[in-house]
Amino acid sequence: MTYKVVLEKNESGYTVHCPQLRGCWSQGKTKQEALRNIKEAIKTYLESLDEVLKAKEVHELHLVLK
Repeated sequence: MTYKVVLEKNESGYTVHCPQLRGCWSQGKTKQEALRNIKEAIKTYLESLDEVLKAKEVHELHLVLK
C-alpha cells in the first residue's frame, strides 16, 4: 500500500507525518532518516490499529469517486 507523507524542515532536522493516518508522525536529523522513521511509524500505527479493530465490528466499503 502507498501512503503520502508530508516532510517539513525545522531547526533540528525534519518532521514528517502521514495525513491519511491521523496522529502518525516522526522526525529525523536528515530527510532520509525522517523517511525511514515514518515507515516504521506507519507500520507500528497499522499494527496497533489491527489490534484495536479485532474487538470491533468492522465493515469494508468500496468507494468510487468521479
